[in-house]
This record gives sequence, structure tokens and C-alpha cells, in this order.
Amino acid sequence: MEIISKSLFWVANSLLIPDIIILLALFGRSLLLVGGFYGQMMTKRRNNALLGKRIKELTPANVGELATLLPFKDNSLFIKYLRDMLTTPHSEAYADYLLSSLENEADRDLSLSRMLAKMGPVLGLIGTLIAMSPALVGLSTGDISGMAYNMQVVFATTVVGLVISAIGLVTLQFKQRWYARDVYSLEYVSRIIRSKNETNT
Repeated sequence: MEIISKSLFWVANSLLIPDIIILLALFGRSLLLVGGFYGQMMTKRRNNALLGKRIKELTPANVGELATLLPFKDNSLFIKYLRDMLTTPHSEAYADYLLSSLENEADRDLSLSRMLAKMGPVLGLIGTLIAMSPALVGLSTGDISGMAYNMQVVFATTVVGLVISAIGLVTLQFKQRWYARDVYSLEYVSRIIRSKNETNT
């Protein structure tokens, strides 16, 4: 039994360094996500200022004018699929295809935020529990400096894990609302185009 427990203790301790390395990598990735998120937010605001009111006032008579208001480059998924919907011969099946494609690409974009939100606390807790064991050993043997060092690791891994999770959760909540609004807007534009085609026929 002692051999098994020592082996388990050795395996657990050997996971501390990989856990810290992964935490640091995810923290760096979360900082990059914050930068990308800020860029997406600014782009979203510009697009809403440019197109938001026009989409609300859209009718079968003026739907063709919407394509002329689009930015020159596809600066977001919404602009990319809206341009495709406005410039490609329209059918109900193709509109459903575009909406499904947008949802798939949006889900791929959300996957990083979901992963950070879930993995941050898990890795932080792993680092906390692993470093807590030698800290308790140091306390029992009177090694205060060793205990203090391990407690620093305990708190550091917990804090970094929670920061990673917070970034993932915040970006996930905002992006989910953005993409839901984009899907609703594309559905609305699709219905307007469909009613225009039905009127022409």
C-alpha cells in the first residue's frame, strides 16, 4: 500500500510543472483573445451604425440598396454572409444553407472562449491541490520557507485559472449575443428578399 501511495504522490507532483506551463500558455492565449474581442466589438459597432437602421427599415422595394452600403471588405462573418445573400440568386434552400454556415463558423469562433471558461478553473484547481501537499508537509516538518513558497504556487495557480475563466466567460456571453443577433438579422433579410421575389413572379 505504501508503494502505491508513493507512486500516486510522485505522479501527482510530476503534473505540477506541465499544469503551470499549460496555465501560462492559456493565459497568453486569453490575452490575445481580449485583443481580438476588442477589435470585433469595434467592428460590430461600426457595422451596426452603418446597417442597423437600414435593416430595420428594409422593404422589398429598397432591399437592393443594402448591398451598396456594405463595407468594401468582409470585416465580420455577418458582412460576409449578408453580402453573399444579397448578391447570389436567392432561394429558400440557399438561405438556410447560409444561415447554417454562419452558425457553424460562429460556433467555431466561440469554441476558444468555451474552452478557456472550462479549463481555467480545472487547471487552477489541479495546481492548487498539487502544491498544497508539499506545503502541508513543510508545515508539519517546520520548513516555513518551503511552505511559503508552495503556498505562493497555490494562490498563483488559482488566480491565473480564475482570470482565464473570467475572460472566457465574458467573451463567450458577448459573442453569443452578437451571433444570435446576426442570425436573426440574416433571417429577416432573407424573408424580405423572398417576398420581393414572390412579388416579381
